[in-house]
Order: sequence, then C-alpha cells, then structure tokens
Amino acid sequence: MLRTILHLDLDTFYVSVERLMNSSLQHKPLLVGGVSDRGVVAACSYETRTFGVHSGMPMKIAKELCPEAVIIKGNAGTYSKYSDLVTEIIKEQVPVLEKSSIDEFYADLSGMDKFFGCFDYSKELRHKVIKETGLPISFGLSTNKVVSKVATNEAKPNNQLMIDFGTEKPFLAPLSIKKIPMVGDKTYQTLRGLGVKYVRTIQEMPVDVMKRVLGANGYTIWKRANGIDDTPVIAFSERKSISTERTFDKDTIDVYKLRTLLIAMTENLAYQLRRGNKLTASITVKVRYSDFNTYSKQLKIPYTSADHLLIPKILELFEKLYQKRMLVRLIGIRFSHLVNGNYQINLFEDNEKQLNLYKALDHIRGQYGDRSVIRAVAMGSKTIGRMQNPFNGQPPVVLAHRKH
Repeated sequence: MLRTILHLDLDTFYVSVERLMNSSLQHKPLLVGGVSDRGVVAACSYETRTFGVHSGMPMKIAKELCPEAVIIKGNAGTYSKYSDLVTEIIKEQVPVLEKSSIDEFYADLSGMDKFFGCFDYSKELRHKVIKETGLPISFGLSTNKVVSKVATNEAKPNNQLMIDFGTEKPFLAPLSIKKIPMVGDKTYQTLRGLGVKYVRTIQEMPVDVMKRVLGANGYTIWKRANGIDDTPVIAFSERKSISTERTFDKDTIDVYKLRTLLIAMTENLAYQLRRGNKLTASITVKVRYSDFNTYSKQLKIPYTSADHLLIPKILELFEKLYQKRMLVRLIGIRFSHLVNGNYQINLFEDNEKQLNLYKALDHIRGQYGDRSVIRAVAMGSKTIGRMQNPFNGQPPVVLAHRKH
C-alpha cells in the first residue's frame, strides 16, 4: 500500500508561545534562550533571521547582529504545556502519531485517502490546531518522512504543501543540499568542496561516489536526495539515557563548586530514574575546559537508582578526569544502559530504613517538586531541576544551555 506521511511543525514555537502570552511582542525581533553572553539562541523570530541570526547561535553574536531584538529567557514548563495541548489535538485525529520533538510531529495517514482525502484532512487538522491554540503551524504531506519534512520547511511560515507520488525527485532537485535532513555544516562543506551545491547534482551522482566520500552516511544522503525513505512512523521510542549539563557564566577552578553541582545533578537524575521506574548500569562524567577541549569518562556499575551509590562513583570519575589549574567551562552527567526496575535493598549495605527514606523523599518531591527536598550540600545549586518526568514518552524540551 502506498504510504501517506504527514509532518507537522509549529512555526518558531517558543517565539509564538511568547507572543501568544504577550501581544506587544508581535512583529518585533525576538530571541529566546540564554540571556547572558554565554547563552545560546534556542529560538528566533523571522524578523531576526534577516540579520543572519539562527537558532543554536551564541546569544552574544545574535545581539551584535540584531541589537534591537527583545531577549527572553524562556520557560520550559510553559512550552511543555502548549506542546501537550497541540499533541492532544493531533492525537485525537490521526491513527498513528510520532512526536519527534516538542514542536514537531509525524502522522501515518496511509489508507485514509479512500475515506477522507488526506490533503483536505490535513488542512482541517492544521486549522483546528490554529483555532484552538492560537499557534501557527505548517505541514508537508508526501509518501515518506524525509520528503514531508523538507516540504514542511518549504511551506513555512504558517502554510502547507503536498508532494504527489512520483514528483519527489523533481521537488527536491532545485533545493540546496543543506535542505536534506542529515546534512550538517561539516557534510555541507565536504560536498561544496566537490562542487555540489544543489540536490539535483547528488541525484545525478553514482551512489558509489557518495559512499566513497561520506561512508555509510553518503548512501543515506543519496537516498534522501532521491526522495527514498522507508522509515516508519513510531508512536513511542523508549529513552536509552538521561543526562544533564551546566555551562558556567564564568569559567571556574572552584573545586568545591564543581563537586557541589555534580552532587546536585546526580541526586536529581537519580530521582528521575526512580520516578520513571528505571535503573542505570553506566555513568558518564563530561568536563569542558575554557579552551573548548572536552573530555569524558564512563564507568559500568551494578544496576541502581540510589543517590548514595551513584554520587561517590560520579565524584570518583570526576577526580580522574579533572585537570587541576585548568578553568572549567561546562560539566555534565549521563546515565545510560537503562532498564525497567525499582531500587532494591542491597542485603549487605542497605536496610529497610534506607528504602523507606527514599520512598518518603520521592513522595515529597512528587507532591511539591523535585527541588522541594535536597541534600544540604546541594542547596547552592539552584538551577538543578526538571519540569516533567523524562520517561513520560514525550521528547525533552531543548532550551539554550542552562547556566549556573
């Protein structure tokens, strides 16, 4: 059966939410992200893009390019609320929904053309989202996820585009190679070095050439350039890891501050594991120095979600990793190799009192927030905390790097 894949994307989502809450921001250049010079642009309005501003850019450079822009820190909880509202509207109207990010969705409408007409149905769904939320949204419709995503980007802002079966290659051919998902800056420069500027050139190239230049990725990019993609719409994808990191406003060599932050981060991530009934068997510590060199160390451990077991291991990794007298720009922690399971008592080290303590602490956090009760040593780390359960099936809210 011929597939029909719908891709929906909320236009400049964070910006649109801010304007929905404050109408005075309409038509003004707006940046959402870290407000300090170390911050990163999480989202920018179309008005700022004419100055060369784009998401992921350092806020310092964005302010230099567009000094009249209004800068807003942003609120992950607010964006999650509006994202959930849009998700519920779409979920009720489509057979299979994949939420690939906080503002991006795929739906498999295969077989619905017999009864509804997929393009008309998609238009009605788009207008329903706009009417009930006030947020602009665009969509692309085609036979696969890649072409639909590209079509959405071509339809923006606040519009729609359908690519008929058999017209995928002609649609993609005149576009810049940067429009192909998976072509980042490095791949783009490599292809430009070969004289490749437009998708049409890749379509005309033998696949073996792409493989020789870019390896396995070359084959994937060649297929995408030719409009070939059989990736299914997956309703739920279980998380394989959970992580957090902090960038400092000023590079630091304060070891006490670094240790305190690591403890606070570990305590919070351990709570998130227990909250999602997960255990970890692999921990990683990352350190980035002022020269932007980044190092990490990983350690395999017995499955656990207990703070008092994880914290000493994290600090042990940090001690092995940390180069004294070097200014630190960023530190981070990741728990991976996750499995379902509850924290169990260690017969040789723990007791029922320890288990009951975790239950009581987690109950309080569940009622009043994950920062309502913390270790005394972590009290200075005010930026640690999450708005939602990371294992609720929703993609994480990606804002600018959080500061400490």
